[in-house]
This record gives sequence, structure tokens and C-alpha cells, in this order.
Amino acid sequence: MRQVLDELKNLVAPGLSTMDLEKAAEKSIREAGAKPAFKGYYDYPCVLCTSINQEVVHGIPSRQRILRTGDIVSIDCGVVLDGYYGDAAITLPVGDGLKPEMAKLLEVTEQSLYRAIEATRIGNTVGDVGHAVQELVEANGFSVVREFVGHGIGTRLHEDPQVPNFGTPGHGPKLREGMVLAIEPMVNAGGPGVRVLEDKWTAVTEDGRPSAHFEHCVAVTREGPLILTE
Repeated sequence: MRQVLDELKNLVAPGLSTMDLEKAAEKSIREAGAKPAFKGYYDYPCVLCTSINQEVVHGIPSRQRILRTGDIVSIDCGVVLDGYYGDAAITLPVGDGLKPEMAKLLEVTEQSLYRAIEATRIGNTVGDVGHAVQELVEANGFSVVREFVGHGIGTRLHEDPQVPNFGTPGHGPKLREGMVLAIEPMVNAGGPGVRVLEDKWTAVTEDGRPSAHFEHCVAVTREGPLILTE
């Protein structure tokens, strides 16, 4: 899982298409002896979701989508290995010269993921996890997406409970030892509203401002949160 994303991180550059990333990811997944988790899931056509700038999640790789200097691209990848699912995402700058607002968006979104991971402890609740994201994001003037959420994960890609990126401390399902959560802050530079394009997959911000997405799978253990996708 992490090996695939690390390889893609080294590939991202101006002039590359999102389909180039797709082909590299599928090759890497197959060579590792794993299977893509997304391809064919509800008829989704690819192994990656690649979302550029104002695209929030579920962008479909295409030879026509060319990365340009100053863009940000979110790469979401899922695999199946030995019957268990992994799911992780990163958002990367393309080239140099990233605008300060977009650089801050990436920094805050990734920080909010690790705040949420720190809250993933036995006896805490899903509301504690979501609140950790929401508090940091909104303190920095950004907003969390509400239509799409994180989730439990294991022998299926999406399991209970749902893990929103907002919440009230102490509310929601309690975290128990052995649970695994896919925690995935989706953070907009502007308002929280999103809409889905005609392809029925790609979600974009309503106001056209950029969005970032980071994700890890995290196990709840007696020793504290254990990140499984590092």
C-alpha cells in the first residue's frame, strides 16, 4: 500500500497524465502480489482515484488530465492482500511554485489526519475522532466535507462504523480493541459544499476552490493507535 503511493509520489511531475499514474500503480500492485480494491467496485473503472485541484475525491484517471505546475493532486489507492483491504490517500503538489494557500491546505489536512489518529484510542468515540479533524481544520479557516466520510475496514473495503470528519466529543460508536478505521480528512479551502459531475464519480467543490485529502488505516490497540498504511 505505502510502497505504491511512495512510487507515485516520486513520479508526479508537470506534463504527466493521471492515466500514467494509474498504469504505474496497477503494475506495482500486481507485482506485489496484491489486487486492486477499487477497480470494479460498483463498476469503478480504475485502480486509483486521482483528483486535481477543486476535485475532492473519486476523480477518474484519464490520458486527457495532464498535471500542471502549481496543481495539487490527491491520489487514493486501495488494495486487497490475503483477504484484507488497505486504503490510503495523499495529496501532492505538482512541480514548484505552489500558492501559499494551497500549501497551507495540504499541511493542515495532513495535520488533521494525525490529530484524528491520536484520538483513535480504546474508549474514545467516533465523535472524538471527527472532532479532532474539524477543530483543527476550522481553526485554520478551512472546512470539512460532510457528504463523504471515513469508514471501518477489514475483510471488506467499507465496514461500520462510518467515520465523519466532524463530530461532538463523546458521541457516536465507542472504539474497541481490534477495530480498524480508514480515517480520511477531506478538506476544502472554501465552503464545505460539493457536487458530483456527470461521470457519476468525480466530486468537486461547489465554489471551485481547491480541496485536499489524506488517509490512513488505523488499528485500535491497547498500546494506542497503530497506523497500518505507513
